[in-house]
Amino acid sequence: MVIVHHLEDSRSQRVLWLLEELGTPYEVKRYNRDPETSLAPPELYNIHPLGKSPVITDGDITVAETGAIFEYLVDTYGQESGLKPTPGTQAGRDYTYWLHYAEGSAMTNLLLKLVFSRLPERAPRLMRPIVKRVSGAAEEGFIDPRIAEHLVWWNKALADTGYFVGDSLSAADIMMSFPLEAAATRADMSGAPNVLDFLVRIHARPSYQTALEKGGPYAYA
Repeated sequence: MVIVHHLEDSRSQRVLWLLEELGTPYEVKRYNRDPETSLAPPELYNIHPLGKSPVITDGDITVAETGAIFEYLVDTYGQESGLKPTPGTQAGRDYTYWLHYAEGSAMTNLLLKLVFSRLPERAPRLMRPIVKRVSGAAEEGFIDPRIAEHLVWWNKALADTGYFVGDSLSAADIMMSFPLEAAATRADMSGAPNVLDFLVRIHARPSYQTALEKGGPYAYA
C-alpha cells in the first residue's frame, strides 16, 4: 500500500488529493512541524536523506519530490483515470509543462515572498527597522512584479476551459493548486478572476474535501 509521509500544512496535501482522485488506497503517516521553527521534524530523515515532505513509500519503493511522486502515482495507478493526456500530443506537452512549472517557475517567487516577508520578525530587535526596509524594497521592486506576471499567465491559461490542460481536471491542475493557493494568501488577486474561480471549484470537489479531512490543518485551503 502507498504510504504518504505527510507534513502538516504543506504541499504534500496535493498528494493526498491526487490519491483520492485516483481512488488508490493509501495510508497517511502525519508529521508535525516544529512549533518554533516551522521546520519538518527529524523523523523524516529516516524516510529520505533530505528529511523533506512529501515522500511516499510503496512497498520497497521510495519516491520524493512532488512532481516525481505525481508521475509515479499516475503512471502506476492512473492509466484509466483520465488525469493524464496522451503523450506526444499538444495536450500531453502542456500537461508536462504545467506539472513541472508548478514547483519550478511558479513557486520560486512565492517562496521568496514568504522568506522576505518573515525576515523582519526573525531579525534582532534593533535591526528590524533596517531589515524591514530592505525586505520591503525587495518585495516591492522585484518579487511582487514577478508574481503579478505569473498571475496574468495563470488567468489567461484558465480563461477558455477553467483548467490548465484540456476541458477537465488533470493531475497538472492538482499540481498547480498549491502555487495558486499560496498566491491567494500573498498577492493581489483582483485581476485574476479565473484563478479565484478555479480555487472555488477545486475546493468544492468531494475528493479535495476528503483529502483535507485525512491530511489535517491546511492554511492555504
